[in-house]
Amino acid sequence: MTRSFSGVLVAGLLLSSSLVSAQVKNPVVDSIIKEATENSQLEPMAHELLDVIGPRLVGSPQMLQASDWAIEKYKGWGIAARRENWGEWRGWQRGVSHIDMVHPRVKSLEGMQLAWSPGTKSKGVTAETIILDDVADSVAFLKWLPSVKGKFVLISMNQPTGRPDYNWQEFATKESFEKMKTERTAQTEAWRQRIAKTGHTARTLPVALEKAGAAGVVMSNWSSGFGVNKIFSAYTKKIPAVDIALEDYGMLYRLTQSGHKPKISVRADAKETGVAKAFNTIAEIKGTEKPNEYVLLSAHFDSWDGGSGATDNGTGTLVMMEAMRILKKVYPNPKRTILVGHWGSEEQGLNGSRAFVEDHPEIVQNLQALFNQDNGTGRVANISGQGFLHAYDYINRWLLPVPSSIKESIQTTFPGTPGGGGSDHASFVAAGAPAFSLSSLSWSYGTYTWHTNRDTYDKVVFDDVRSNAILTAILAYMASEDPAKTPREKSVLPVNARTGEPMKWPEQRSPTRKGGLD
Repeated sequence: MTRSFSGVLVAGLLLSSSLVSAQVKNPVVDSIIKEATENSQLEPMAHELLDVIGPRLVGSPQMLQASDWAIEKYKGWGIAARRENWGEWRGWQRGVSHIDMVHPRVKSLEGMQLAWSPGTKSKGVTAETIILDDVADSVAFLKWLPSVKGKFVLISMNQPTGRPDYNWQEFATKESFEKMKTERTAQTEAWRQRIAKTGHTARTLPVALEKAGAAGVVMSNWSSGFGVNKIFSAYTKKIPAVDIALEDYGMLYRLTQSGHKPKISVRADAKETGVAKAFNTIAEIKGTEKPNEYVLLSAHFDSWDGGSGATDNGTGTLVMMEAMRILKKVYPNPKRTILVGHWGSEEQGLNGSRAFVEDHPEIVQNLQALFNQDNGTGRVANISGQGFLHAYDYINRWLLPVPSSIKESIQTTFPGTPGGGGSDHASFVAAGAPAFSLSSLSWSYGTYTWHTNRDTYDKVVFDDVRSNAILTAILAYMASEDPAKTPREKSVLPVNARTGEPMKWPEQRSPTRKGGLD
């Protein structure tokens, strides 16, 4: 069931005795709010993390630099902090990227190399472009393959429009909009078939082109908004793989298709740095009465590196750091131990949090609650019970002293269903521990900042992040003070509509502890 902390909910759920208790002044809660509003450290921390250090790709020097920065911050606040190694990753450092069209005219192109892409020689690579051919089958593909030698191969569909759907919906005629969508759907399916007929997938196709002697692989992973592309990883080991913005990619594609034989020059100065440590960064405020029971604040520290990892997950990181700073100042002697986990390699499969669950069963078994934030800069709007039968009781109780201005927009769903993935709380839910996602308002997250080249400082909405820091600090305080240990009974999960079988609780999974080293 979905509930809103509106007047209706308060009247229906939080009866008179609860209302009376909620109105009692709580000096710790008052101090949390005062510190967060009058002495916020969010803006300077965001500048240091997002502008100075920048993106935090697992295995990169920036990830280590960010961990050092966070540890020093915590120590400066009087909070013990440490780095916990849990694996190894392919070390890689991005350098200068420069992509230019040099024929039939000269134009600098908007684009960048993909993470872990091989670099080029100092003068770069200049070559003609060729479009992935629409072959009949894998046999025909093998016959065509020699033609890619010495060329940059365009392997993404040429988008029929660079305008997002909301822009079409606002200005186009209904008939024009529907026509565009129909044509785009057909074109997308045709391109999917084009790749499938090669006998390869999006992952293995670049490798086949590399083995055939291609000069490089060029793609455009458009994110369906003005000026945004998703920037992920390369699968090549010897030739550069680059992503080019929709506008410039479309121009290259059309020039290639029309026989103008465009040439591009790619300079990509990447450096392989050997085997790097994969780690989590942990900080701790020791409990006084129940030090072996834990409240855990959670946000992943790593990011993709198309932008600076601002909303995925710089904002979640800042929320948890600010909450810990505030708690140490106004609640320095918590009943239970309050931990914060800044996880590594979430982006490659929740690896840091899965390693922590696997390596620290004593914490998982005695976890009072985990609060995770990882879907952008917006204020928290949803909290699910994650399938825990009694979550409605203690979460509602912990939310009582939260200011109405924050609480009124939060919808709670109880008992909810357990998260099977998506972010780090799922690693703990799979182990049967009460872990909850503080899910935030979108702010066009999926299109404009999630894994894109535009995920930068200027997209942070600090009023919302400040609200989330207050909420998190209050929830951590309330969970720490609660006389009762949270029960772990699981609800009966609903029937899967597709299979007709009852849903199953997610299984605990082991992390990848050696990434990109094969």
